[in-house]
Amino acid sequence: MNIKALNGFKDILPGEVELWQRLEALARDIFGRFNFAEIRLPILEKTDLFARAIGEATDIVEKEMYTFVDKQVTMRPEATASLLRAYIEHGLHVQKPVQRLFTIGPMFRHERPQKGRLRQFHQMDVEVLGSTSPRVDAEMMAMGAMLLNELGLTVSLEINSLGCQVCRPGFRSNLLVFLDDRHQALCEDCKRRSVTNPLRVLDCKNPRCREQVLEAPSLQDHLCTDCAEHFNEVQAGLDQLGVQYRLNKFMVRGLDYYTRTTFEFITGDLGAQAAVGAGGRYDGLVEQLGGPQIPGIGFALGMERLVLLLQQQEAKLLASGVDLFMAGLGAQATHYGFALAHALRATGMRVAMDLEGRSLKSQMKQAGKLGAAHVLILAEEEFTEGKAVLRNMATQQQQEIILQDTAVTGQILIKLIAS
Repeated sequence: MNIKALNGFKDILPGEVELWQRLEALARDIFGRFNFAEIRLPILEKTDLFARAIGEATDIVEKEMYTFVDKQVTMRPEATASLLRAYIEHGLHVQKPVQRLFTIGPMFRHERPQKGRLRQFHQMDVEVLGSTSPRVDAEMMAMGAMLLNELGLTVSLEINSLGCQVCRPGFRSNLLVFLDDRHQALCEDCKRRSVTNPLRVLDCKNPRCREQVLEAPSLQDHLCTDCAEHFNEVQAGLDQLGVQYRLNKFMVRGLDYYTRTTFEFITGDLGAQAAVGAGGRYDGLVEQLGGPQIPGIGFALGMERLVLLLQQQEAKLLASGVDLFMAGLGAQATHYGFALAHALRATGMRVAMDLEGRSLKSQMKQAGKLGAAHVLILAEEEFTEGKAVLRNMATQQQQEIILQDTAVTGQILIKLIAS
């Protein structure tokens, strides 16, 4: 009997792992630009750490954690709690009043596996500890947007404020009254949540529940003066940095520790798994875990979902074809075409070339499969005469090219292909 990987656990094979390496390399580069330092954390932690940090009434703690009951240890379901445990344990707040830290690695949740959601999944987690400045909130979101933009991905940013211990109780009371009138129309999970964690009802993905909460009270209308001012300054910071965003009063996130700013990076290209990254402020969490009263904010990006988007991006590029296919026949012609292809790629042109010495017929088939707009035929006999043939694959028209050094020939081809 063949032994296969566990359900929800995935091998990352050559061909895909290069995308992961590209993603991690760019992330480390951008985090470095913003003066973040890497921290590496253990996978196993005491179960109580996550119960206290995430919240005992959350789905993660109630249903999804991989816990060794006899040892009272749990495989980490998220990174923030572990990072704060290390921050407190090693007294990092004493070394530097504001710490900027990131970590990259696997997390574990016993969920129903689906596209972009596995039981072992990977996150890039970024945290700033020691600052209450709304500019830090804006900068964190701007950094996430910069990473996604440099990956070539199109996502939107949604933001909300969850208030604080001063303004949230009044909102919670109004929300409980609102939900009580609609209790029977809610799903079973939300009936339970309306008692244990009513804010989570606003974030339910069940269409019937979403319809019931359309007219629910908004936390933004219940913010205290300090929280309202903080949220206004966060938005002003995003405007100053040129980061586009949308207000979403239903965004509450699935973790109990969030206060004030919360945000999500959303894509429309992955079906129901719309969020590729999310985070928020958690100003009371360090103290809740036994540390000093230190504010914090962080976010995590889901690497599986980002890789799926990168794969879709590459598929679109392949489907859209290449600008030019270089068909070289004979050693000298192939030698010249090899250098010419590289020179054209340096200008931004998409160029493909066969390097296996196949026949012209085979190379033309390859060009067709790649959707090449043009083919440059470097036949051995014509090449010795300093000539080549450029074929338009749509019209099948051909024209003769006089070959010169690769830089000059490249400029000639660029003008001909663009015309």
